Amino acid sequence: MKAMVLCAGLGTRLRPLTNHWPKPAMPLLGQPLFRYTLATLKAAGITDIGINTHHLPKVMQRVAREECTRAGCTLTVVHESEIQGTGGGIRGLRDFLSDGPFLVVNGDVLFAADFRPFIAAHLASKADATMVLLPMPAGEKFNPVELDATGCVRRIAGKGPGGAKLSPWHFCGVHVMSPAIFDFIAPSGPTDINHDTYLSMLAQGRTVGSFTVTGQKTYWSDLGTPSRYGATHQDLLFGQVPMEVFGESSPFHGLVATGVRTWVHPSAQLSDAKVTGPAWFGEGAKLGAHVRIGAATSIGRGAVVPDGVALNRVSVLDGVRVPKVPLLEDCIVGPDGPTAYI
Repeated sequence: MKAMVLCAGLGTRLRPLTNHWPKPAMPLLGQPLFRYTLATLKAAGITDIGINTHHLPKVMQRVAREECTRAGCTLTVVHESEIQGTGGGIRGLRDFLSDGPFLVVNGDVLFAADFRPFIAAHLASKADATMVLLPMPAGEKFNPVELDATGCVRRIAGKGPGGAKLSPWHFCGVHVMSPAIFDFIAPSGPTDINHDTYLSMLAQGRTVGSFTVTGQKTYWSDLGTPSRYGATHQDLLFGQVPMEVFGESSPFHGLVATGVRTWVHPSAQLSDAKVTGPAWFGEGAKLGAHVRIGAATSIGRGAVVPDGVALNRVSVLDGVRVPKVPLLEDCIVGPDGPTAYI
């Protein structure tokens, strides 16, 4: 089976960080988000990967090639000079994907899950597509995907044929599709797979199925805003994310654990830093004298913290030098300086 990772989004809500990285290439504990996605695909036996690019295409393609080489995967890339939406992105890889059922995964989420049950459920069904769904997160306002008693999709974001006693679910950004889907994607122009293609299929009486993830230990997070990035970063450090599916692609793999959930790469230089933890120090990270590291803080690969700086609930991204200020809290420190977790 092959997979497509959607990588063409603009990342407007994460600016200015996404002036430097497309969202799937954003560092998260010293490695691109794309590495986590690739690990879940490879754990499901998928090694033929396709991506689409638009925003910062050279950066996205470089990261994807490096990560696929690292993981022993093949990579097919299609570039969109004009962004084509999720449906148009899938259409752009039709030649690559048309030889059998395939997965499509949003590249800007962290989803720790075993993908094999999703695949098996789709192959056992007669659906043209299967949407992977989660219980609706408490306090969130995501557009619901509504199912009938048989698990078939009947409404998406309030649109569709509807029916009696529908149950609302949250779409996690993973689909399993059969090549028949290409008969329903608009032949040209920007188009959305959920709001255009699937609704058109439902109107024609076709089946869009579902797999509801309720029985396995999973973690899902959309990293599309600074606040969600910050929450995900903290969940990783506090052990709220099941890391088994990521295997050797876990950011904790091979690091020396010390103190209270504190991981240190052998090449990191901590000087005389006082570390509360949980904390993570990447390859080549360098701390000056009298630095204080509070809870839920990570220092990315090659990042530098000057003398006397205190950090608390901070993610310092790869290669960044922290500004020399007394205290930084609740922020991501990127190439343009701190971005608050709001």
